[in-house]
Amino acid sequence: MKKLNLLLLLFSQFVFSQSVEEHAVEILKFQAELNREYRDVRETPLRGVNFKNFKEHPFFAVDLNYRIAAKFKRTENALPLEISTSSGHTKPYIEFGTATFAVDGKNFTLKIYQSVHLVQKPEYKNHLFLPFHDATNGKETYGGGRYLDLEILSGDTVILDFNKAYQPYCAYNAYDYSCPIVPAENTLPVAVKAGVRYEDVYFIH
Repeated sequence: MKKLNLLLLLFSQFVFSQSVEEHAVEILKFQAELNREYRDVRETPLRGVNFKNFKEHPFFAVDLNYRIAAKFKRTENALPLEISTSSGHTKPYIEFGTATFAVDGKNFTLKIYQSVHLVQKPEYKNHLFLPFHDATNGKETYGGGRYLDLEILSGDTVILDFNKAYQPYCAYNAYDYSCPIVPAENTLPVAVKAGVRYEDVYFIH
């Protein structure tokens, strides 16, 4: 019996470590893809000397404590709403649902949105959008907040991996892009030290 329990323990540790490794690899793939996008002249928001100087994004160290299983609640009978953008205009979104989770023993809720325009494109039909502010903004990350991309899900749990948080295009190029402004209710009073960090050399204001 002791030998069986030991084998079960070793097996569970192997599965856990394998899962942790897979999550870390997934995050590193996200980072590599984001860097590739910004180095591609056809996709990058960077212009001029900023594009020429770009090598890679600065990231916080991968921290799986910021890969959070949040309680998801779908918003019933949601109507389109207008979210202000950095250009002074608005873009239509639907409040798709909410994600509730704990950080440092405190509960927080963030709203998840779906773009009315993007959902009409087949490649974005399952795309969801989570903009957020946190206490790193204006210090270690872009002052206007950061974004998370999510997929439509089933069930009552959504994974929020803040290691995949990125900054809007208009953080790097305010002239060519109009980005949704993070709604005030999506503000976290804690520092989320995960995802893309601020690097002034790549920013045009």
